[in-house]
Amino acid sequence: MTDIRQLRQFVAVAEELHFRRAAERLHMTQPPLTQAMHSLEASLEVELFDRTRKRVTLTPGGEALLAYARHLIRASDELPKIVKAAAEGQTGRLRLAFVSTVAYGRMPGWVSSFRHANRDVLLELREATLDVQLEALGADQVDAGFILHALGAAPVGLSALTLLVEPFLVALPVNHPLANRDPVSFTDIASDPVVIFPRQIMPSLFDALLSYYHLKGITPRIAQEAIEMQTIVSLVAAGMGIAWVPQVFARFARPGVAYRQVEDMPVSIETSLIWNSCETPIVDRFVSHIKSAPNFLPPIFDPIV
Repeated sequence: MTDIRQLRQFVAVAEELHFRRAAERLHMTQPPLTQAMHSLEASLEVELFDRTRKRVTLTPGGEALLAYARHLIRASDELPKIVKAAAEGQTGRLRLAFVSTVAYGRMPGWVSSFRHANRDVLLELREATLDVQLEALGADQVDAGFILHALGAAPVGLSALTLLVEPFLVALPVNHPLANRDPVSFTDIASDPVVIFPRQIMPSLFDALLSYYHLKGITPRIAQEAIEMQTIVSLVAAGMGIAWVPQVFARFARPGVAYRQVEDMPVSIETSLIWNSCETPIVDRFVSHIKSAPNFLPPIFDPIV
């Protein structure tokens, strides 16, 4: 079986076309080098050199082997660097899932700066709701995910990094009687019909909101459910009802909708990055990148800009 050492010896002889000079270049004596070339020819079942008393030349088989041997030697020399880079998360593939709302916050900047700093990492982004992300993490289809949940209610059994804590705002149709008031009182809007996300995609937030309604002795009037926050706000603009949205979503300027703070709404939204506890080097590198970002100062309330 041919090994890299033999190939290095072969390349030296092929480039020097002289066994003594090749042996000196390799810091060895000539007899072991000659024996090694005979052994290589025997293993390949082909003569690699034409040898005469006056000169050494390559046979066609030797010419073919020379290009291939140089390629293998270069690959062998690069192997430690490649393996080290992979072990440190500098190369490979990072599969990130995200709920659409986080695209209005800091996530795009973190992803962009990570891509710029780690050009040998292939980033794959996938928009997915929490329930889909959890299933994908369990099936090893994604490496990490950006999610929303109630404060302190990150999914159990996973590692989590808090990225943002923010209040709910209420989205009102612009013709709502309270649209020109800021802040508004929960009591003043509690009886309004609500456009809300299905419980299955954000159960902790859904439960926290409804629990607060019940605490106030009110049964919420759910007019419509919709998965995407953009759709929810569009239904508000159409007069279907009011909606509870993350503060950061106020950056989504939708004609016909007014975003207002609610002075007596205690339910907060937490944005987290989640991943399997047995993290890979590339996930660890991404988490470290976020933690070292200048704008990573959680938990904070993201200002509306």
